[in-house]
Amino acid sequence: MVINTKGEKKVIEIPIISIRPCKNQARVYFKRDEMQELAISIRENGILQPLTVRRVSKNEYELIAGERRLRAASMCGMKSVPCIVVSCDEGQATVFSLLENLQRENLNIFEEAEGIRKLIITCGLTQMEAARKLGKRQSTVANKLRLLRLTREERDYITRSDLSERHARALIKIDDETTRKLALSEVISSGLNVKQTEKLVEKMLSDVPAKKAKQTTKIIYKDIRIFVNTISKAIDTMKSSGINASSEKNETDDYIEYFVRIPKTAIPQMTAETNTSEVEEGEIIPIQQNA
Repeated sequence: MVINTKGEKKVIEIPIISIRPCKNQARVYFKRDEMQELAISIRENGILQPLTVRRVSKNEYELIAGERRLRAASMCGMKSVPCIVVSCDEGQATVFSLLENLQRENLNIFEEAEGIRKLIITCGLTQMEAARKLGKRQSTVANKLRLLRLTREERDYITRSDLSERHARALIKIDDETTRKLALSEVISSGLNVKQTEKLVEKMLSDVPAKKAKQTTKIIYKDIRIFVNTISKAIDTMKSSGINASSEKNETDDYIEYFVRIPKTAIPQMTAETNTSEVEEGEIIPIQQNA
């Protein structure tokens, strides 16, 4: 089937049985009542926005965008659905599917975080590059990825209880899984709002001896300053040697991230004593230090 004529995409009807779901679909939860409403709407008005698929064999297509519409169409008894067929390989299809889902606002908080993680892994992106693709701040992406520290069980409870991202972010502050589950149980059973949840978390964390916590924080902070100063001095040394090195620093609640760029053409000829085994010439070196 030809779907591109002079740059124009044609909509074609494809049997539902010939469409397989995308294996990297970001969405996991499909609320029954919302799906039933969508099915009723499709039965009355049809599918207003075509699905996007790619052809994988003579009679088989892979879904890129529109899984809710596909499921709802099947629920209301439709045998085929309108589709736009795009030409792309499996890697591109994965990226398109993830981006399409992440740019929608009706994913739950963990589906969005998982989608961002898959996008980073699939495309080999840094958090900063993923943030640019999604039109988000790097700190926003980092905070969303932190949600994946919660266990699958905890995520399910949070999702089914309609707790917000702020609830989840408050609970993440508790490192001990047993204590965190106790806090989550209390939040759900008592119907605590975000501020109440934050106070509960603070109370549980206050059980840690204040003196020990303060001492640990001081030591870690001192070590971080040493590392950061070492990196800064190394960059200054390269610049003073005529190498046009540049660096970019990002800081979140959890870590400090440096990206150091060293141009190939500006690196002086190395002597026999120079150790080249650790860093390749022209390599972009991401350096992270957990806070």
